[in-house]
Amino acid sequence: MASGMDKSAEPAMAQESAFQRFLRATELDTRLLGMVGALVLIWIGFHLAGIWRTGNGIFLSPRNLWILLVQTSSIAVMTTGMVMIIVMRHIDLSVGSLLGVIAVIMGYAQVYVLGPWLGVGHPAIWILTVLIGLGAGALLGAFHGYLIAYAGIPSFIVTLGGLIVWRGAAWAVIRGETVAPMDERFELLGGGPFYASIGATASWVLGLIVCVLIVLAIRSGRQSRQKFNFPLRPIWAENFLGAVGCLLTLGTVLLVNSYYFPPKLANDYAEANNIPIPEGGLMIPHGFAIPVLIAAAAGIIMTFVAVRTRFGRYIYAIGGNPEAAELAGINTRRITLLMFSIMGILAAVSACISSARLNAASNALGQFDELYVIAATVIGGTSLAGGVGTIYGAILGALVMQSLQSGMTLLNFDSAFKDMAVGSVLVFAVWLDQLYRRRSN
Repeated sequence: MASGMDKSAEPAMAQESAFQRFLRATELDTRLLGMVGALVLIWIGFHLAGIWRTGNGIFLSPRNLWILLVQTSSIAVMTTGMVMIIVMRHIDLSVGSLLGVIAVIMGYAQVYVLGPWLGVGHPAIWILTVLIGLGAGALLGAFHGYLIAYAGIPSFIVTLGGLIVWRGAAWAVIRGETVAPMDERFELLGGGPFYASIGATASWVLGLIVCVLIVLAIRSGRQSRQKFNFPLRPIWAENFLGAVGCLLTLGTVLLVNSYYFPPKLANDYAEANNIPIPEGGLMIPHGFAIPVLIAAAAGIIMTFVAVRTRFGRYIYAIGGNPEAAELAGINTRRITLLMFSIMGILAAVSACISSARLNAASNALGQFDELYVIAATVIGGTSLAGGVGTIYGAILGALVMQSLQSGMTLLNFDSAFKDMAVGSVLVFAVWLDQLYRRRSN
């Protein structure tokens, strides 16, 4: 056969259902499809429940879905690193506390150092604040990585200690106070009401650029397979994947552009920019929020690192068999230190989003985020046994988690029930992972 397929496999392929042939041709992950199905059911279920309880379903409204994406951003950023950590057969229980202490450091720097030194409102304050946060995250993450890789302390113990130590350090920096307000430009990183989104035109341009990149990526992947004589997907399957990717992208753009500024904010914006207000009122679409774009950028960068770089291949090799990876010449200690340093940087990015959105920094910021990040990563298909996991799956898992929390909040569920739901979903996801591994073996 042209594809080099074993003829003994032909009878088995002939017995496949149409859906199985579709999955084999498109190479779609069944767990990913299951997550998408679960997310759709969650959204529809909460919307119908809202109609039943209040007579007005708002879960699927553009406003709620726009806010949902913003709320997911902070957790989604950290899941992109947690995937790689768990793939390496490690764990990081300290990300929530790292977020808290870094947010406090950045808040303290803005209010008590940079503001008095440069003057309140200076354009360099937010840049220096972000650099301070990223530097602190890299150092703290590298410290964890050093203890794990070179001191030989298990990652569970190191990061469990970090969970306690950095939460206490956050309290020590500001003595339990709340540091506020943040710099106006820094506040945009959290998705505030005015300039923290890019607007309709820029969102459509960005959406079209993403569609072009999707088509180019599919074409590049096909050329790479031809170059190394790998089996090719059917043309119809690649066209289908490209069409679905573009439709989802443009549909998301349409969604974020369907959420308009509230009338008062729109009028304030018009007055601030000398824009005439028409009789019917000014309709200003939000477009993509800045924290959503930050989360998307983190996902793209970490996906590229995972699948297109030697560093990413080494991480999956270490997760598959650490001993074999070391015998093959991979410097597992160095890779571990670098990955935990990257995790610290991602925690710092999430700290920027969270503190900017709150417009304040407190020692309680990021509390329990480590549980949500790990839960989202596992729900997204990352195996706790190591060696298996995808960035996009973890981000989708974060969206599932936030959808559950948001839906129960809209229905006025008690916070205790929300915590119970998160824990139950985590256990259920691990159980599904065990079933999947048994079938694969």
